[in-house]
Amino acid sequence: MDADAKGHQADRYDLQDRYLEITRQRLPAAAREGNWAVRYDHCFMRIILDHLFEACWYEHLDRRLRAYKQLNQQQLERAVAYGERMLAEGEPLVLEMNARSLTWRNP
Repeated sequence: MDADAKGHQADRYDLQDRYLEITRQRLPAAAREGNWAVRYDHCFMRIILDHLFEACWYEHLDRRLRAYKQLNQQQLERAVAYGERMLAEGEPLVLEMNARSLTWRNP
């Protein structure tokens, strides 16, 4: 494996770690502090993943495997960006994104 490939793989692992930190720790903590209606890590993951595909995520990924490990570099970057935006804009954005996610699941 050349240096560029190793660097790309490291970036990918860093993005996966950031995605997990945002969805498992930071968003649930913000939700607890703000008493948000959406508060569980798996809900934040669903919302972000559904927005990546603009559809129910398991129509595009194998739901038997960890979804974030199946994402390519660009998708991971977008997932982290969605999570950071949710943190920055708070519950109003989370509720809006959740409503859209549920619409994709129940057309």
